[in-house]
Amino acid sequence: MSQFEKKEIIQAILIADNNVEQFHPFSSENSTALLPLVNVSMIDYALEALNRSGIEEVFVYSSLYLQNVRDHIKRGIATLSSWSISMSVQVIGGEGCRCFGDAMRDLDAKALIRGNFILLGADTVTNVDLRPIIEQHKKTVKYDKGAAATLVFKESSTNLRTGNEIMIAMDVQNNRLHHHQRLRQENKERQFEVPLEVFINNSQVALLHDLLDPQIAIGSPTLLSLFSDNFDFLTRDDFVRGILINEEILDSRIYVSLLARDQYARKVNNWLSYQIVSQDIINRWAYPLVPDMGIHCLSQQYLFLTNNIYKSSNVSITKATLSDNVVVQSGSIIEAGASLKCSVVGVNCKIGQNCNLTHAYLMENVTIEDGCTLTYCFIGSGTIVKNKSHITDGTVIGKDCIIPANSKLVKAKVVAIENEEDTTISKLGDKAFIIDDIHQESNANCSDSEDEDILPQLYGTAKMAKLPLVYAESDYTSSSEEEESQRGSPLPDDTNIFLSEVMDSLARGFQEKSNPDFLILEINSSRYAYNMSLKEVNFYVVKAIFSLQSIKEPTNKNILIEINNVLKQLGPVMSNYIKTEDAMLECLKALQDICDENLHVREKISQVVHFLYDKDFVTENAIVTWYEDINDDENLNLKKSLSKLIQWLNQSSDEDESDD
Repeated sequence: MSQFEKKEIIQAILIADNNVEQFHPFSSENSTALLPLVNVSMIDYALEALNRSGIEEVFVYSSLYLQNVRDHIKRGIATLSSWSISMSVQVIGGEGCRCFGDAMRDLDAKALIRGNFILLGADTVTNVDLRPIIEQHKKTVKYDKGAAATLVFKESSTNLRTGNEIMIAMDVQNNRLHHHQRLRQENKERQFEVPLEVFINNSQVALLHDLLDPQIAIGSPTLLSLFSDNFDFLTRDDFVRGILINEEILDSRIYVSLLARDQYARKVNNWLSYQIVSQDIINRWAYPLVPDMGIHCLSQQYLFLTNNIYKSSNVSITKATLSDNVVVQSGSIIEAGASLKCSVVGVNCKIGQNCNLTHAYLMENVTIEDGCTLTYCFIGSGTIVKNKSHITDGTVIGKDCIIPANSKLVKAKVVAIENEEDTTISKLGDKAFIIDDIHQESNANCSDSEDEDILPQLYGTAKMAKLPLVYAESDYTSSSEEEESQRGSPLPDDTNIFLSEVMDSLARGFQEKSNPDFLILEINSSRYAYNMSLKEVNFYVVKAIFSLQSIKEPTNKNILIEINNVLKQLGPVMSNYIKTEDAMLECLKALQDICDENLHVREKISQVVHFLYDKDFVTENAIVTWYEDINDDENLNLKKSLSKLIQWLNQSSDEDESDD
């Protein structure tokens, strides 16, 4: 009769409108679930994570700006967002909902959940496939009918506090949770208090104090009813604490699942974590949730350049410097002398001359006039920052503000319209009012920094700041400390492995004179194994060819002869991937990377490019486009070396036109 059994549909609950006070003033204008994170709404990251985990039905629960959330989901379905193709998404509202517990009780009353389900916030960013954790939870429920939930935690290697850090005590044998304590955001604990009964009643107990709580849980059907039976469960932490204290009375238990080190999961619960997760996404730690993979749509939005530069094809950049970790979306204009580093620029923004942006996050239609300095700040949509203004140290500006010229803002919150509810407010301009939140900061040291979800939080907002140097390796570095990338930003593990496998295949194929078709099959199998995009494959195949030992260390010091010998054997492999104009650009960018590593190629770069042009690997248009995109300040010597070749190409092009 097994063939007649009904298949269990995997469901998920997505809680919107979290951390309302922490994201003020944005949260007073729109749902926090729709806050753009690297130019993509946070809810789209959560939906894509659920889609990758094979979830079939999602209930988005929203209490504030319900219509805005519904409209966003409708647009996603209409534009064929990747998560909309195989997943049903339904938005549920609860106007009387004041906290996370109320949302759970409302969902229980609606009786929409029919089995085990995933529970997470719309502000959670993760690339984890949750299916193995769901299966483990099902096995746990089979031997323990009172298993209410499995909480998912992630190991952290940094001491940076964002309010998501916890300490737990768990049974080593079955991963059952016995103690849970959220760490203070401001203060460092000198000691932890764990009940003696935890050690008396359990033979093997592990204490873990370096964990992040990304707010991901696998819930049993009984989880919602526990909230309905206990009205003092207002937050998720209340639920965990209540279950641990009253395990025997409630006949319920909680279990733990720890994520692997190479898996990414973080909750964006304040401006500091917003800054951290933005940089993690740009640095590709959350791969494949990266800008150039089209997270919420099926179209390619960005060109992925070296040093983690993501640039839309229709942006205007005139003699500006994009250093590291910069995202510029379509329609934006960056004028001469501007310098950007670790920043995100939204749609149709304009950055004037000689502006300096570091860790600045600009929403759509923002205008920054000449001579401005923006560091560690968030600028809302439609805002205009006048000439020579300095905005620094965690300042957050709401939408449609006009900041007067020569303004200096430090750790400030600015809104466009004066609000009577804001008692401490000062006028900066006709459409700029500074809100003083010192009264919130004063409570920071007397709170336990609990996650209050929909309920407003009491502790002060963590602001953007200069990240400690130890954070440069992120929480997701490789276990080997000796392997350091020579590029400005580290490659994710899968990319390193893919490049290593391609190099091994080509080195062996060149030495053994293997059939190029067999090598192409090997590369394609590695591509699908590590989920590499075609652009990445084009880039790393060329880089692998030019990284062969005979090119790295030419025997007769004639690099062109060695390249010719290699391409006689591996040319068909390169031609298989380098076909289109975009692929040729990736080929030349890979060659630019090789210049940093290989002195012989760097000294003969003009002849090498000319050789590839003669052999029809690259076209004249591709070379000229690549040359124009090379940064003048960072690669001045490279541009000088190529200048004569470009001049020759332009002359030959003019002669061809005159002959016609």
